[in-house]
Amino acid sequence: MVTLAIIGAGLRGMSYARRALETGLARVVAVAEPDPERRRSMAAAHGVPAENVFADWRDLLARDRLADAAVVSTQDSMHTEPAVRAAGLGYHLLLEKPMAQSEEEAAAISAAADRNGVLLAVCHVMRYTPYTIRLRELIAEGRIGDVMNIQHLEQVGWWHQAHSFVRGNWRSQEGSGPMLMTKACHDLDWIAHIKGALPERVSSFGNLVHFRAENRPDGAADRCVECPVESTCPYSAKRIYLDCLGDADKEFWPLSAVTTDHTEEGVLAALAEGPYGRCAYTCDNDVVDTQVVTMEFADGTSATCTVTAFAALEHRKTRIFGTRGSIDGDGVVLRVHDFVTDEVTVIDTGANGDPTAATGHGGGDAALFDAFVDAISGNDPSLVLTDGAESLATHRVVWAAERARRTGTVVSLLPD
Repeated sequence: MVTLAIIGAGLRGMSYARRALETGLARVVAVAEPDPERRRSMAAAHGVPAENVFADWRDLLARDRLADAAVVSTQDSMHTEPAVRAAGLGYHLLLEKPMAQSEEEAAAISAAADRNGVLLAVCHVMRYTPYTIRLRELIAEGRIGDVMNIQHLEQVGWWHQAHSFVRGNWRSQEGSGPMLMTKACHDLDWIAHIKGALPERVSSFGNLVHFRAENRPDGAADRCVECPVESTCPYSAKRIYLDCLGDADKEFWPLSAVTTDHTEEGVLAALAEGPYGRCAYTCDNDVVDTQVVTMEFADGTSATCTVTAFAALEHRKTRIFGTRGSIDGDGVVLRVHDFVTDEVTVIDTGANGDPTAATGHGGGDAALFDAFVDAISGNDPSLVLTDGAESLATHRVVWAAERARRTGTVVSLLPD
């Protein structure tokens, strides 16, 4: 059985640890987490001995190697040091995305894994869904000929934007990174995976348009619990979080990010005092709420990715246009249009759940974790669908797109 050390017992670390329990293929034997309640909860759920429970990851990694692999699921800005040190001790790495805040740090993680001969799996969970696997099969079979254009839509979700990117941990470029990296590095990686190539040139437009003080509704209060117009606001924290009560998935996420007291009184107290109860128009957020990226590939074909807060939180939607047909997909169902016969074939890929962390990103979380564990136990790195170098390459596309957005230019990814 593969043994795991969890470095960061937040929602992502909890998700992978929970999968270990469900499958019985891996076992959590050590945990490092600064929050005492999360630390105790993780240790108790997995029977971690007291001597292997740490408040600081540095103390865990000061010991001889305690497990086969480390799950690095700290905040984004804290990935580099524990990942590099764990690799040096011989831990295989399951690293939450994004890899790091800068290209230099991400490159250091990839190099550390290579230098120490350990497996590095970055959590590009979209690659692992049954939907993605079937879509790539259709393209490889030549069902639509050569891919000429990809149009991809990432619907962040109006309440998810308010939760994570206005009130939450990913609201600040300095504190976490640009939204294109923290939310949509998934998506640009996925487009490259579907196309089978990296783009050579990128451009991008995007801004923080709506969640600004000048758009605050007349009469709005600083906190939703005391706001006279809260009932008419789409971003009401009271509505978003009280509606989670009684739903096990929503209590896991997003509610557990707000409070561990899953009662009406507990939620209201957290909203009265904590960051998630603030008016969505008067927070300290500075990341974009809408962005478009355009990519050009070496063969002259193109792709676009639109990331927007202003939609339902649903599976990504993608249209792929080829020389012999097209595919229209919604994250679960694929509609394949054959230009020769003019017939449309509908394929249900059997994707599980919705696209949120609460239900495992359409089956991607579970499939990624299982592939990582199987790769270690079977000594077969090919089961992991992206290595450190490939993840670094698609992260570079994101950083190039951000440079393009900030400078209003087209950025080349070709070597100088």
